[in-house]
Amino acid sequence: MNTLDGEISDGRHRQLVRVYYEDTDFSGVVYHASYLRFMERSRTNYLRLLGADQRALFEAVAAEAPGFAFVVRSMQIDFRRPARMDDLLEIVTVSHEVKGASMLLHQRVERSGECLVEATVQVAFVSGGRARPIPKALRTALGAAAKPAEPG
Repeated sequence: MNTLDGEISDGRHRQLVRVYYEDTDFSGVVYHASYLRFMERSRTNYLRLLGADQRALFEAVAAEAPGFAFVVRSMQIDFRRPARMDDLLEIVTVSHEVKGASMLLHQRVERSGECLVEATVQVAFVSGGRARPIPKALRTALGAAAKPAEPG
């Protein structure tokens, strides 16, 4: 994988992230909030890649739901092992469920295949400041990417 936005294959989005000094705390390990940024970046790139080959899809969604956005509604996170400066991490994102106005994602932060952090994230679709049903075209694209795969 050598693309800046990662790649989607086998129902998984994979994104590489290098740990920089700014990501660490005074003890030299990755600060817990940095993992949230890494996972947010991966989710954003996942959605970008879904629309990369389907620019008309996102234009149709924007016409149906102007000013649309995805926002984190809830997150359950488990910190298992620390990462350190210069580590190369892989963020793995799998879409488990797309329904109504939300979708459920499972994310893992791995180093050389070892799970460091694991999270379940519920993301809501909003437009005009309110939760709205995910438009059909976008739901179809998300469902096509959401193959029954475990993020391991």
